[in-house]
Amino acid sequence: MKICCMLPSATEIAYAVGLGPEVAAVTYGCDYPPDARNKTVVVRSKLSKNLKPAVIDRQVREFIQRGENLYQIDEEALRRIQPDLILTQELCKICATSPEDLSGVLESLQNPPQVLSLHPHTLGDVWNNIREVGQATGHGPEAENLACALETRVGEVHQKVKGLAAPRVVCLEWLDPLFVAGHWVPEMVAVAGGRDVLGRVAEPSFRTDWGAVIASRPDIIVLMPCGYSLEETVAEYNTIPLPPGWDNVPAVRQNRIYAVDATNYYSRPGPRLAEGVEALAGMLHPDAGPPQWIEGRGVRCSSRGGSGLHRRDR
Repeated sequence: MKICCMLPSATEIAYAVGLGPEVAAVTYGCDYPPDARNKTVVVRSKLSKNLKPAVIDRQVREFIQRGENLYQIDEEALRRIQPDLILTQELCKICATSPEDLSGVLESLQNPPQVLSLHPHTLGDVWNNIREVGQATGHGPEAENLACALETRVGEVHQKVKGLAAPRVVCLEWLDPLFVAGHWVPEMVAVAGGRDVLGRVAEPSFRTDWGAVIASRPDIIVLMPCGYSLEETVAEYNTIPLPPGWDNVPAVRQNRIYAVDATNYYSRPGPRLAEGVEALAGMLHPDAGPPQWIEGRGVRCSSRGGSGLHRRDR
C-alpha cells in the first residue's frame, strides 16, 4: 500500500501503527518521526517563512477572504506515486489541506485512491482516528493496542491528580493576536487536574484580548502558539508587550506562566497528546508526578517577560 499523509498528525499515526514503510508522501511540516523527512513532499505552504505572528495572521485572513487555498499540492508527484490511500482532514483549512483541496488532483489520478478524512475534536476522537487508520490499512490490532495504551496512559495521569484542587488555567494558542486554544486542549487541562476558564471543549479556538485574559484571573497561563517549538514560544513571549494590569494576574504574581512545545504535544491531534497531558499535569500539580512529565515539553517563563527561562525549571 502507498499512503500519502496530508498532515503531520496523520504521518505520526501511520508510523505509530507500523505503516512507516508504506508512507510514500508527506507534507513540508511532517517531521516526526525523523524518518518522515526522507519521504517525498507533496504539500507545501504558500506563506513566506520567518514571518511575525501578526503578519501570519493577516496573510491567512487574506487568503481566506480571497477564497484561496493556503497550500500548494504537487500534483505531478501524486500522479507519479499513484497512492492507494490519502490521509487528510476536515478540522481546519488553515492547518492542513482538506478533501475539497484535493478534488481536482484526485480526478487526474489513473486509479482514484481511498481518502480517509480525520475530524477530531476531543481526545477520544483522536484515539478513534488511530483506530480508523488501522482499520483502513489492515493494521487494526496494532492501532487498537496503541489507542488503548494511550487511553490508559492518560487515565493514569487523571487518577494521580484526581481530588486535588483545580487551578484556573488559560491556554493561549496564538500570541499576536491572542487566540484561546480549543478542541481537545480544554479537555487535556481537565484531565490534568485543572479548569480551563476560557477554552471550550470540542469547539474551535477563538480570538480574544488581554482584557479577557486578565479578567479571567488565571492561576496558570500556558503559552502554546500553534506550530511553535518550545524555544520559539519562549522567544515570542519575551518580545510581546505586556498589558496594563498584568502584575495583578494571579499567574503572574505566583510566577506560574509556562511555555510548551505546542508543535509536538498540543497542536497536532496524534499519539503524543498523551505526553502533553502529562506535561500539563506536571505544571498544574508539580508534586503529583515525576519531573519527567515536563522535561523537554515545557518550561516556566519569567512573569515579567525577562530572561524567559529559570534554570531550575528546565
